[in-house]
Amino acid sequence: MRPMIQLETIISILWKGFIIGVIVSAPLGPVGVLCIQRTLNKGRWYGFVTGVGAAMSDIAYALLTGYGMSFVFDYVNKNLFYLQLLGSIMLLAFGLYTFRSNPVQSIRPVTGTKGTYLHNLITAFFVTLSNPLIIFLFIGLFARFAFVSEGVLIFEAVTGYVAIAAGALTWWLGITYFVNKVRTQFNLRGIWILNRVIGSIVMLVSLIGLVYTLMGESIY
Repeated sequence: MRPMIQLETIISILWKGFIIGVIVSAPLGPVGVLCIQRTLNKGRWYGFVTGVGAAMSDIAYALLTGYGMSFVFDYVNKNLFYLQLLGSIMLLAFGLYTFRSNPVQSIRPVTGTKGTYLHNLITAFFVTLSNPLIIFLFIGLFARFAFVSEGVLIFEAVTGYVAIAAGALTWWLGITYFVNKVRTQFNLRGIWILNRVIGSIVMLVSLIGLVYTLMGESIY
């Protein structure tokens, strides 16, 4: 019986982490636009390594957030309802901000040289690292998905963060593949529309979570 419980726990951690990784990566902020630019101007894999750099920075912030929340387990457990409610509201606000924002404004002048893969990765890492507000998004997501809990084994914690990385990398792999396939039709309006679609999906997920939280039920 115990192995089945462990398997269910691992599966739960995997899909929660994967979704968190996708949600954090999906909005087309400066690094998202940079990834699309490099895919169009330099090639798909230059865009992908840009996403890898962003994912590395996101994981650093995820670890920092999880480590910080681990000190307040008692508070988290006693106020789980309010934290999940706050997490849903924060996620809704983030989705609304994404929907209303114009990522085209983040477009940078195209350089004449491609640079190395490592250079593209490092620049994306620091572009993402320069936005510490991502921590608040992680706090909201970790609360919404009850991602941080007491008594978690090291293996389970590592699995969770690996799942976040997998979700982020899957997103960057998918978006660079898509942009590369439609490169002849992809333009500034395409970036704007894609960002609105992403914002709408994030708001929908947050509203579903908000309704279930108010109903006293859990979908996560």
